[in-house]
Amino acid sequence: MKENLVLEKTYQFALTSVELYKLLISKNEYVLSKQFLRSATSIGANAHEATAGYSKKDFAAKMSIASKEARETLYWLRLIEDGKFVSYDFSHIKEEAERLVKILTAIVKTTQANLNKPKHPKSNINHP
Repeated sequence: MKENLVLEKTYQFALTSVELYKLLISKNEYVLSKQFLRSATSIGANAHEATAGYSKKDFAAKMSIASKEARETLYWLRLIEDGKFVSYDFSHIKEEAERLVKILTAIVKTTQANLNKPKHPKSNINHP
């Protein structure tokens, strides 16, 4: 089976997120950490689900959800970092989340643009 880089990136991001979650839990931060973990792992779950979509429209919808979850994850990361709950270098995980937002948004835009293209383009040939 051909490797899907988006699925691999979202999976690796989820693993990194689980590690940060464990660190937060060890510092008795339960509420924000759970919100963060849910959105961070949902990115990959929705991307994986999108690949099994029954149509391009369904694929675009699931990838759109994944993109929104990535944006939400950035919010939680910012809140956790600014709240100084743990001593952690957030730069890598935030950069990766931002990359995922860009990649997933590009996938959604491209898919939606392809959905909106006419199925049979009109020919420029003039017929008598």
